[in-house]
Amino acid sequence: MSDSLPSGPPSDPKPASATATNSPDEATTTTSSTTTTTSTPEGPTPPPVQIPLSWPADSSLTLDWIQNLISAFDWSSKNLSPSELPLVLPVPVFDTLVLTASKILHKEPNCVRIDDCNDNSRIVVVGDVHGQLHDVIFLLQDAGFPCEDRFFVFNGDYVDRGAWGLETFLLLLAWKVFLPQRVYLLRGNHESKYCTSVYGFEKEVLAKYGDKGKHVYRKCLGCFEGLPLASIIAGHVYTAHGGLFRSVSITPLKRSKGKKNRRITLNSETKPLCLGSLEELSKARRSVLDPPWEGLNLIPGDVLWSDPTMKSGLSPNTERGIGLLWGPDCTEDFLKKFQLKLIIRSHEGPDAREKRPGLGGMDVGYTIDHVVPSGKLITLFSAPDYPQFQATEDRFNNKGAYIVLKPPHFDVPEFHTFEAITPRPAVNAYYDYEDVIDSDEELDLASMVTAT
Repeated sequence: MSDSLPSGPPSDPKPASATATNSPDEATTTTSSTTTTTSTPEGPTPPPVQIPLSWPADSSLTLDWIQNLISAFDWSSKNLSPSELPLVLPVPVFDTLVLTASKILHKEPNCVRIDDCNDNSRIVVVGDVHGQLHDVIFLLQDAGFPCEDRFFVFNGDYVDRGAWGLETFLLLLAWKVFLPQRVYLLRGNHESKYCTSVYGFEKEVLAKYGDKGKHVYRKCLGCFEGLPLASIIAGHVYTAHGGLFRSVSITPLKRSKGKKNRRITLNSETKPLCLGSLEELSKARRSVLDPPWEGLNLIPGDVLWSDPTMKSGLSPNTERGIGLLWGPDCTEDFLKKFQLKLIIRSHEGPDAREKRPGLGGMDVGYTIDHVVPSGKLITLFSAPDYPQFQATEDRFNNKGAYIVLKPPHFDVPEFHTFEAITPRPAVNAYYDYEDVIDSDEELDLASMVTAT
């Protein structure tokens, strides 16, 4: 792990044209980028860096090492078969990277606080990326690589559906190891055993690492368990994958009389739903393969799976089978109670929003869902032309977006939209995208591992 921080912009970021737009009550800036890649010539091209990659002898990652990783992953996606990925990143290097990152992640609190920002700082917030490696590479170049004055907060869903979930996740882990106080990786609902077994990541890993695939997959699952659930930026902005969460109060019953029976029984009676506190969030047990949908440890599932609605109140998210639905009144209560100005969540792409009457579509990578006296609720989605594999010729053709927060208060969102990198390298899907249930439909709860 390196203690030194690079400064300044990355080399040769791709240009973007900017236009000004207005949100309902304040000016924000939107930049839009259109980018294509050069078609791969006939036959394989030589790798741009020496492969296989090796772990640095002093165990300190550098910006050059990460740029080599980007180049190697980009090249291999276009010139090698998936099963040849170990020729680029051998298992021992994978093991060291994941172990080093896991140690950092597991030490972080459930809700990381990002307060080390100043008048020169910029905070980049990123939504779902779903294994779309080339779009992630472009986003990093377009926003500027993480550095001393540029923080990144990723809202989860690094894997599944897209064909390069493993490379995407490992690239972001490398950034985390290199700049642990500038790059923050939050957990998404797809960073779970259940989702990765349904939406492709498990099969992707097995295809790429063969007889070592189960080992690699288990290590990734262990790393998923260490990902924090939420962040608070500069005391003004709350970010999480799904969003808000319930209060889970535990009421002890009367202590049984007698010396031989002094165990306290917990009262699990159902109580009316109400919003949880940041203190309750800090005490939730996030180290579970699949966040529970029943029992006492419900906050992780709420944070990862919940959705906003235009209907007032707090109610079970019956459409998903886990998490909550919360209305504008709940957004106002949460912002006001914790003196926040902005909630940035992700979790819903164009396919999900197509089925959510009353809420905006995800055509440009973001929506402003609630505007209340204390601030706003934004949904941010960073995977353009999503999902990568679609069963019909009529694609959503959505743009992706990221948000930049600037001083003095870091609470006015600057939206940057971008289109997908095209053409994508030819590759087969790792899940049955024609028949698999949509992420918005009720979960197969019986197949999920409950760990309460």
